Amino acid sequence: MEHVDQSFPSGPDVAKQLGLLPGEYEQIAEYLGRDPNFTELSIYAVMWSEHCSYKNSIKWLKTLPRSGSQLLVEAGEENAGLVDLGGGMACAFKIESHNHPSALEPYQGAATGVGGINRDIFTMGARPIAQLNSLRFGNPRSDRTKWLLNGVVKGIGDYGNAFGVPVVAGEVYFDDCYNTNPLVNAMSVGLVKTGNTVSAISFGKGNPVFIVGSATGKDGIHGATFASEDITEASADKIPAVQVGDPFQEKLLLEASLEVIKTGALVGMQDMGAAGITCSTSEMSAKGNHGMDIHLDRVPMRQKEMQPFEILLSESQERMLLVVKKGREEEVRKIVEKWDLNCVQIGEVTEGELLRYFFHGELVAEVPAGSLVLGGGAPVYDREYSEPARFKEKDRFSIDQVEVPDDLAGVARFLLGAHNIASKQWIIQQYDTMVGTKNMGVNKPASAGVVNLKGTSRALALTVDCNARYVHSDPEQGTAIAVSEAARNIVCTGAEPLAITNCLNFGNPYNPEVYWEFVGAIKGMSRACEKFNTPVTGGNVSFYNQATTGSATEPVFPTPVIGMLGLMEDKALFTGIGFVRAGDLIYLIGESRNDIGCSEYLYNYHQVKLSPPPYFDLEEEYLVQSAIHRLIRQDFLQSAHDVSDGGLFVTLFESARAGDHGFRIHSDEGVRRDAFLFGESQSRVVVSVSPDKEGELAALLARMDVPFSFLGEVGGGDAVVDRENFGSIRDLRYEYENSIPDMMGEPAP
Repeated sequence: MEHVDQSFPSGPDVAKQLGLLPGEYEQIAEYLGRDPNFTELSIYAVMWSEHCSYKNSIKWLKTLPRSGSQLLVEAGEENAGLVDLGGGMACAFKIESHNHPSALEPYQGAATGVGGINRDIFTMGARPIAQLNSLRFGNPRSDRTKWLLNGVVKGIGDYGNAFGVPVVAGEVYFDDCYNTNPLVNAMSVGLVKTGNTVSAISFGKGNPVFIVGSATGKDGIHGATFASEDITEASADKIPAVQVGDPFQEKLLLEASLEVIKTGALVGMQDMGAAGITCSTSEMSAKGNHGMDIHLDRVPMRQKEMQPFEILLSESQERMLLVVKKGREEEVRKIVEKWDLNCVQIGEVTEGELLRYFFHGELVAEVPAGSLVLGGGAPVYDREYSEPARFKEKDRFSIDQVEVPDDLAGVARFLLGAHNIASKQWIIQQYDTMVGTKNMGVNKPASAGVVNLKGTSRALALTVDCNARYVHSDPEQGTAIAVSEAARNIVCTGAEPLAITNCLNFGNPYNPEVYWEFVGAIKGMSRACEKFNTPVTGGNVSFYNQATTGSATEPVFPTPVIGMLGLMEDKALFTGIGFVRAGDLIYLIGESRNDIGCSEYLYNYHQVKLSPPPYFDLEEEYLVQSAIHRLIRQDFLQSAHDVSDGGLFVTLFESARAGDHGFRIHSDEGVRRDAFLFGESQSRVVVSVSPDKEGELAALLARMDVPFSFLGEVGGGDAVVDRENFGSIRDLRYEYENSIPDMMGEPAP
């Protein structure tokens, strides 16, 4: 076989430069029965990168609970998870990272992350209706952090707003460990009629293969391999590996794709994300046990003199690969061209498993599709792992080492202004939260995003959650807490948890301590998901999140972000966090403890950086959530808000702020006042009830054997604890609402 690009070098040394591991070159040569040329080596380099193959993680990912009666496809079967909502409706949802691109070019990195995750949804035939995001940045006083935050938020806002999908929930954290390597995780949720989905598959000899959407350029080449290596001082030289997005083009692509799907003319469709044409042709072909002949010179290009490997590896955005039923080409072409998009046949389906790529009539690469993909010939590794010394060191911490501050009101103000807790309104106002008019949380803040399923009595509840401090302290327990908090947020709205997607952000998997964190996180996730019956529908693994400066390399905190989907069977159940009426009684469901471990209070007020995670017991958590679920369905509650970051006082303040009421409470004499107010012990929910429901509530909780305590009542305009006035809600709001704007040098929204 002759190849047009023999002038490009190949061999084991080139394989190493492209990111392939020792021994993988020989494995490729064995698959091919000969030495690969440069184009073929480039194909394997991207498809066998961690980003595409999950070669260092798939062994453990397979241990997660991935099946359930509500799932219409299992994890990994399609571009996103698909959950049956009943009534002939299904929900597609997924979360993915765009960390490395955002570290170098925050605006385009974040924007194309939003674009890519939305394409994963509508390539299945679902219309995106909601977005969420989970963001991590470094020290808030750092100019780099401010630059990254500004760029990422603007990128998410500009792309999502133009595309026309509301942001309904999210989280933003700051810590020094993310100074160089921010985390940008985007989640998209879409709706589709059951049975109207399309698969990412190819079969049927002679069926034409089309590329649809934007022209192909040199942006994003080797983006998948770039995402599978450490961020270093030289990473800025890889700006071409950052894609450039066009949300208006994506909106056209959405409408064209959904219209084409309705015709029934498609065999399969897949978006071109990581590894571009290479990934879509190989994965679709391997899934359908067929091959393809692809003519790269027919691909619409926006740059001249692109080499075959550049066309294959380009990650230019807003592109789809369509396999069309033979004889229906013109039908598809007319629809796509109506939306003013490229629609060009670049190949056809063949028998066998060979992918053959041609350039001006000459064969430039020939590879077996199955040898490239996860679940086929892509390598799978079993990495060593070892417990880091800090895991035992954390247990040396004792609450007795910390004195209770004299000015607890001052601590409360400090926490309300802490960047991890303070209002994110400066960020939220840059997102369109109202487009589509389905976001029920705009006028009624809740513990999770709530999206109206118009034309039905139901709604979706959506959240993203992870406290990376907890996971850093104890990966298994911390990740179980992340799943549990997500479920608690869903339950507090009146919905029932259904399933999760995850975005697993970790350091270098070849570091045994990092891999130990990863394994622990998987174990904790499995344990909690099984308890809450929330199977894993899919997601994303993002390794190599660390910074190398000179000879020092530091990974970010292990950050396994949980995206959870819940269903509210009746919108009348929708419960917000805001106190509703003066005179309502405030109860704590769950139990407070002498525990300040890993709290924002301990970590950033007292600067104690290593301690055990907060108290957590999975059985207790399940019991508390069961109680909240039942209380809402029996119409006992005026409000429900889970206790999490910042502890009980922050929860009370947020409920007071949302409802425009003050509160008067008393503390528990058996618990240190700082632990009572600011500790982050899990499995607790603050609820408010009408006085005439007090007896029934207490009787029900007693029968369920759920711990609870009376805190006080709603009323006035101040936050009063044990008769001490901690300040007016209006004044406390100033601390809460101005922290992020002050950081960014702008007025509060």
